[in-house]
Parts: sequence; C-alpha cells; structure tokens
Amino acid sequence: MLGVLTALGKEKMCPAFSSPKTHYLMKEQLLHYAWRTRRFSSENLATTKGEPIEILHPGHLNNDAGPDFLLARIKIGDTVWAGQVEMHLRSSDWQKHGHQHDPAYDNVILHVVYEDDLPVHRAGGSPIPCLEMKNRISRRLAVHYERLIHTESWVPCAERLSEADELTRSLWLDRMATERLQTKADQMAEALQLQEWDWEEVCFQFLSRSLGGKVNAEPMQMLAERTPLSLIRKYRNSLFQVEALLFGQSGLLDGDFEEEYPQRLQQEYRFLQRKHGLQPLPPTTWKYLRLRPANFPAFRIAQLATLVFRQTGLFSKIAAARSLPELANLFEVKLSNYWRSHYTFGKKAVRPPRRLGEQAIRLIIINAIAPLLFLYGQRQGGEKASTLALRLMEELEPEANNIISRWSATGLSPCSAFHSQGLLHLKQQYCNKSRCLECAIGHALLKQADKAEEAEAAGFLGEAWAFDWRLLSVPFAPEEQNESAMGCLMAEGRPA
Repeated sequence: MLGVLTALGKEKMCPAFSSPKTHYLMKEQLLHYAWRTRRFSSENLATTKGEPIEILHPGHLNNDAGPDFLLARIKIGDTVWAGQVEMHLRSSDWQKHGHQHDPAYDNVILHVVYEDDLPVHRAGGSPIPCLEMKNRISRRLAVHYERLIHTESWVPCAERLSEADELTRSLWLDRMATERLQTKADQMAEALQLQEWDWEEVCFQFLSRSLGGKVNAEPMQMLAERTPLSLIRKYRNSLFQVEALLFGQSGLLDGDFEEEYPQRLQQEYRFLQRKHGLQPLPPTTWKYLRLRPANFPAFRIAQLATLVFRQTGLFSKIAAARSLPELANLFEVKLSNYWRSHYTFGKKAVRPPRRLGEQAIRLIIINAIAPLLFLYGQRQGGEKASTLALRLMEELEPEANNIISRWSATGLSPCSAFHSQGLLHLKQQYCNKSRCLECAIGHALLKQADKAEEAEAAGFLGEAWAFDWRLLSVPFAPEEQNESAMGCLMAEGRPA
C-alpha cells in the first residue's frame, strides 16, 4: 500500500517526503475524467475571481495536439462562451508548457486546474478564467482510481472484472475491435497515399507483412517495399523469375549453395539486380528464434511469390468477394517442387505443407484483408466493403495466443476474431498504458464501492475521507521512498 501522510490540524513531514521528486495523489488524467463525467462538486461553482460558472457542455476530449477539451460551452457570469478547455495540475504549468506563446491556445475559454498558483494569460495578453478543483473532487473517486491503476495484476481490473455488467463489457469490446480495425485502416491509408492510391501495391505490402507473422512482419514489409509490385508485374509470366526477385531482394541468396535450384535463383537474381539496380536486404534482417519451420522466412517468401504469381489483380478479386469461403479460396496456392522437401535453402525436411494453413489464412484476413476492405469502403463510398470487413471478423474464429488465453482466465473469452482483436487492443492500448479512466469497464468499476471498500478507503486516507477533500493535496512517497515513509507512519501509530 502507498504510504500517505494525512494531516488533521498540523502536518508532520518525514525525510522521505522532502525529496524534490515528490509525487502527488492527484493525476491530470483523473482531473480529465472528473471533468468529462462531471464527477465533482458543482456547488457554488465559480472562477477563482468569483464569477459564477455553469457548464453547458464540457467539450470533447482531444487526443491530438492542442487544448485538452474541444467545443466546450461554458457560461461565465452572464456570458456563454464556446471554445476550448485546458487542464493542468497547477495553473503555473501553463507557462511551463509555453502555452502563453502558442496561438493554438488563444481560444481557451476556461483553465481548469487542481491548484491555482499563478494567473495565466493568452498569447495576446488577455487573462483566462480559472476554475480550481482542489476542494471539489471526492477522495472516494481518487482512492478507487489509485487502487485500480496501482494493482500488480496482469490488467488493472483483473480481480474486479466480473463486477462490470456483461452489456458494458460486450459494448466496450465492440468499440475496441472497431478502434483496432480503424487504426490498421489508417496505417494503410498512409501507405496508400505514398503509393499514389495504388490499392494493389498496398495490398501486396500488407499481405507480405501479415505473412511475416509477429516476428518477421517488418522485414516482410521492407521486402515488399524494396520489390514493388510494379517490378514483379514485368515478370508475371515466370514464377521462377518472381521467386528470384523476392529471394534475391530478401538477401537470402547471399551465400554458397550446393543445390541446383538456389544456384539458378542466385544467377537469375544477379542478372535482374544489374538490370534494375536493385539493393537487397541484409540477411541479418531476418529472425529465426523460436520460429516454427513453417514460419521460416524462405518458406513464407516462397508462398508470397506463388500467391503473387497465381493471383494477378489480387485486390480486385478481394474487393469483388462476397463471403469468407470465397476470400479464403484466393489464398489456396501450391508451392513449387523444391518446397515439397525444404523449409529453407540447403536443408531438407520431411514433407513440409505445400499450402497455406487455415490459421495463416485467418491471420491474413484479420490483419490485412479486413482492414483494407474497411478502408476501401470508407474511401470509395461503398458500404458493402466495410460491412463485409466487419462480417468477416465476426465469422472468423478468435486467435489463439498468450494474451487471449490470459483474458479468458479472467472470464473474458472471445467468441470471434472481432472480439479477440478487441481484447488485444484493450490490453495493448489501454491496460498497458493505465488508461483506466478512458475505458468503459474502468469507468463502471470506479462507480462501484461496497461497504467493505469504503472501510478500506477510510483506513487509507483517514476517518474524514468522504468529506475532507483538501487532504488530496498531501504528497506521497514514490516507490523508492516507500520504506522510509512507511516507517514514519508506523512510528506515529497510524495504519499503513
């Protein structure tokens, strides 16, 4: 438990709290949350100058550069203002962040702070009304927030996840899955712009990336970028030349071979390299640690070469597909004879699979095809493509990996790839970053407090925890000082 000094009447400090690295219970994220959900006392709400305040609309949280909340509507005195709201722990942070010189903050209509320690002004010199929240945010909310984000569980709410109702969890997973899909679509949109709106080229790049799996995703995309589809199309009538291009550009033909097939590929690539001025990747780009043979780079590149050779105009065929089986059939490709007995060059193996497996095809659709269709529907105005993308995710089985297994152990078991993608996004983008206040599940848990929790909170912050909000301003020791702080608390006979 965090060591907290509470002072009723006089404050007694110990050396652990005199460090300039002192942390505070209040976090700016909690200030954002209290403002956005209006979970603070609004009695006699007024600026630090005494002007009455009425919040008509708190605004929308801004996740990009600029003020924290956009399009707020606030009545200050007799005037209704429309604009932005900026938040800080202390009003002096305005100057520390240089906002007084930034025209982007000229439209701030209210400065919401935990503690007002300095009047602030816009770039033009006009003062900004300030609302101090020090005595308006309940300790109960702060205690639940601290308990939630400082847990040592795999995810902050693991032990309390069942307390959030099923509807809240289901709707939030829908939101997470859609957010992840949109994030991938946005990444593809950037690539699409760089490729001058060549959908086939972008499809090739992200198909390559997906084939690389988690370990070699980046090298496979780098290979696709160094070997553009426009170059491969010149040799679309020869699988051997397509293989020579891709294997040569991968750097995997850099060596001495005893077998005829890689020797011929090496010779052909040297000719194509001189002709087109090609630069291969360093062979050390590829990773093999803990890879199954079916995921070895050479084997995946052989599958990519065959797929590109067999399926010309692949994206056009994907866009025209109307069902999951129809899409899956596009990836039913057989490898050339050499790969019947090899996973990599120069090493024979016992009957490697000649086709892409069901799991590999499923991951291609999840990570490459569905996001691309989702983007295509958005950019081309075709709702059918976006709807198909969502339907594909709902029809596919969930992924099987360590993160999904651990979610299942908490009671959240996905029934489709749509929700397993949502769980991956929730873990990576929210739980790992302690964004509990932006999570619907975290929000639901913060609203709940049974009698046992209230007793624990009282022990943590003192008897008057529900009313004495001023005690929130008392600092607590960072982790490296906890032992010293705990000693002070025990010496005073207070609970730690």
